[in-house]
Amino acid sequence: MKEYVQYPMWDATLPLEERLNDLIARLTTEEKIRLIPTREAAVPRLGIPGYNVGGEAAHGVAWIGEATVFPQPLGLSSTWNTKLMREIGSVIGDEARAYHHRAPERHGLTLWAPTVDLERDPRWGRTEEGYGEDPVLTGEMSAALVKGMQGNHSFYLKMVATLKHFFANNNEKDRLNCSSSIDPRNLREYYLKAFETPFVEGGALSMMTAYNSINGTPAIESPYVNDVVKGEWAMPGFIVCDGGDLSQTVNYHGYHATHAESAAGALKAGVDCLTDEVDLVVSALEEALERNLLEVKDLDRAIRNIFGVRMRLGQLDQTGLNPYSSISESVLCAPEHAKLSYRAAAESIVLLKNEGLLPLKAETLQKVSVIGPLANVVYTDWYSGTLPYRVTALEGLRKQLPGAEVTFTDGNDRISLRTGDGKVITLGAEGKLVADPEGSAETAEFIHQDWGWGSHTLRSVNNNRYVSLTEQGIYQANAPEIGGWFVKEVIQIDSQADGNSTLRSWNGVPLALTEQQGQRVLSPITEQTDEDLNASGNPNAIDGTQEPAVLKLSVIADGIEQARVAAQNSDVSVVVVGNSPYINGKEEIDRPSLLLPPDQVQLVKEVCNVNPNTVVVIVGSYPFALQELKDVAPAIVYLTHAGQELGNAVADVLLGNYAPAGRLNMTWYEDESQLPNIMDYDIILNDTTYMYHEGPVLFPFGHGLTYSEFEYTSIQVDRVQGASGDDMLKIEVQVENTGSYDSDEVVQLYGRAQTSRVKRPQRQLIGFRRIHVASGAVEKVSFEIPMEKLALWDVTRDRYCLETASWSIMAGRSSLDIRQTAEIHIEGEIIPARALNQPTYAENYDAYAGILLDECLEGRSAVRAIASGEPLYREGQSSWISFHDNAFRQAREFEGRVAAFGKAGNLEIRAGGPDGRLLGTCIVPGPAGSVNGKDLQWLTVRCNLETEHEIDQLCLVFNGGAALQQFVLH
Repeated sequence: MKEYVQYPMWDATLPLEERLNDLIARLTTEEKIRLIPTREAAVPRLGIPGYNVGGEAAHGVAWIGEATVFPQPLGLSSTWNTKLMREIGSVIGDEARAYHHRAPERHGLTLWAPTVDLERDPRWGRTEEGYGEDPVLTGEMSAALVKGMQGNHSFYLKMVATLKHFFANNNEKDRLNCSSSIDPRNLREYYLKAFETPFVEGGALSMMTAYNSINGTPAIESPYVNDVVKGEWAMPGFIVCDGGDLSQTVNYHGYHATHAESAAGALKAGVDCLTDEVDLVVSALEEALERNLLEVKDLDRAIRNIFGVRMRLGQLDQTGLNPYSSISESVLCAPEHAKLSYRAAAESIVLLKNEGLLPLKAETLQKVSVIGPLANVVYTDWYSGTLPYRVTALEGLRKQLPGAEVTFTDGNDRISLRTGDGKVITLGAEGKLVADPEGSAETAEFIHQDWGWGSHTLRSVNNNRYVSLTEQGIYQANAPEIGGWFVKEVIQIDSQADGNSTLRSWNGVPLALTEQQGQRVLSPITEQTDEDLNASGNPNAIDGTQEPAVLKLSVIADGIEQARVAAQNSDVSVVVVGNSPYINGKEEIDRPSLLLPPDQVQLVKEVCNVNPNTVVVIVGSYPFALQELKDVAPAIVYLTHAGQELGNAVADVLLGNYAPAGRLNMTWYEDESQLPNIMDYDIILNDTTYMYHEGPVLFPFGHGLTYSEFEYTSIQVDRVQGASGDDMLKIEVQVENTGSYDSDEVVQLYGRAQTSRVKRPQRQLIGFRRIHVASGAVEKVSFEIPMEKLALWDVTRDRYCLETASWSIMAGRSSLDIRQTAEIHIEGEIIPARALNQPTYAENYDAYAGILLDECLEGRSAVRAIASGEPLYREGQSSWISFHDNAFRQAREFEGRVAAFGKAGNLEIRAGGPDGRLLGTCIVPGPAGSVNGKDLQWLTVRCNLETEHEIDQLCLVFNGGAALQQFVLH
């Protein structure tokens, strides 16, 4: 027997803390350092195996082989079904265990999912990865997934869910160095709320920090990790940073000068495990210890958190008591998992519009045309698992309609390419694109798909492969799918006035025809050196011409015309459109528009024009603006890329075998003009998300139709004491299915405060439940909602507050389809007037304009004016904050803790507003010294105020580089 198994750390019958104490006492400092990277080293002398922290499981185990694939997270959230989410989480945990047993040191059990950060802007390129715009829906759905993933044993864990990305990470532009400005109410009532539920109720034991900064501090060093996640929420697991963020804090944020400082800052801020190159992490930690930036106790704290989880996963355990250790590889892609994937896909489908066309009557259909670029494909995304099989919408409909003629056309043009000197593009060996004299080889024919905004793909008719840029730097028709971190199947086409075109690669490099092994092949123009010049010294001649190739794109078959012909000869047309998860919106790329690609819009219009019985199915990773189609198509169905069972689910919904009941988890706006700058994270001021948006929308949050009708009656609302003694709101409502179809229904509860000291949501989700109601049946649905869900964050006292107010409690089918309302008076608190003669943090303002929150190393956030060149800067803007309901009337002096960000400035102290009476001016002297890349020094300044006895509203106007952390009136 190995000696180490006698150590207390290996005795799983002992308390966890005793085992951890023993482990930490036996490790050397060097061993401790090598346990901090995500690729944790083995410690053979103690029997500790190597372990790989990380892996993806957004909608199924990914990147390691075939596994059950569920709908994208946005689609999972569209089910509004927490029970389903828990089952899905359990399947993910089972399949993660199976792969772990196959290669335990390579396939870890601490996987990076779900993405909990809120999606307040649908233009975000990674919208597919999240759960929508509402913190209650996101919190409860992700908490259910976490519970399923981690299992229900009191000690042992099936796997561990890593919530990501913490937080306010809702833009891809400049994501590695930007800062999200979040004030306390947005922070507490919105952004943090989504994470609180999966931690406090779901029991999540890991979290990943985001790339961006929050109020000037990189998320890897955010104070909210220690103060809130590990402090207020008492999360006992471990924190990991996002990939490469240790070095990016130096190289992109410029926050530290060395990686040692970055490593020390991360560990002290509560990050336990660093996701970066192992050698870099090790050397950075060694240097940090040598420079006394870190102490060994900081490593001990991180290791305690990491191994507290590893031991609960069953490592260092000889008892055989771990119930999850017996999960075998037979669970991978099990038939029951496939059935669950189908359920998830079917339940995720949202019926956006139906003018009586749906459900289709199979027995009346003799000829059905299935049309569109997404009708015969099932796309995966960057975080998808490997599909064990795939069923397309076309295949699903053909299977369900064996007696009908089901035709297919994708609506894309078939084209050929011809060079300016009369040659044609042919397919050479291995699909190589070669320019040959006409007649010497068969002209290549391509399926041309225009994804909009300059992005195109070409797929060979001959071998059904996408044209892609190879590692050898030439174009070949050899890619079975569109994909990869760099999407090299994308070609940019620039049309010229003479009808010809030039092409560019996925990253914008012009394409030329160059000589290779006696053939002229299509490839990007390369940078040239002196050695590349030919004998004539011509810089444009390297292995052939380096001039951009001028090509003629000739249409062999008009895709839209083919679609028109198919549609006009059909009883019903089903047009399937949408996006590729790799084009025009993905990680690192925000969406260029909310619209569908223009060619797809035209396709739908043309089909609807010739066949009024047209169903539009949108398969997409995010909400769309459908103004051009909403009055054209009689029926519109939406689902995300839904995994292996997509086609079966679509067919069953269209043919009435399953009544759709999915609901939107994001507002579908009419167009981008209803949205602020994507870098503006203030949903309250900007009236964004369903909670604050007051204008018209295309489809509201919570929207979704079905094939039956539901009536809501007899709502009752009472304030009660729950079973655990908590203060609860008990809500009951009767739901009757008055239609002829058995169907699920999603009962949604919203609340609205009629009065408040501050601007409150016009409606906020407080509860929901998906239920099944048979035709003609009545269900009484009961909820107990914690009263704390009605609380606001009181900036005057830095805490949550349940105000005394009248509330409207609403039950309905969407945020705008309210069927029952009850009024209740809530006895709570009355927020007192401000005591501005006490120290007041600047970030706790009541109103503002033209300012950002930035870092203040003295605690909390500093407030400063938006500077020229920053994303939210507006020429001629006024920058100010104001504090209302001041109880201190006799102010004669202003005292503030200030600094100059970049240059000197001043603070104007005014009464009533930014243009109100000037009471005094505080000079903020110029910078002296540098802190974390910012030239600033915090100091206390004072200025006398003009006698003023009625400063009910105090306004502070920022000029120049003046920044304020806190102030007090004397």
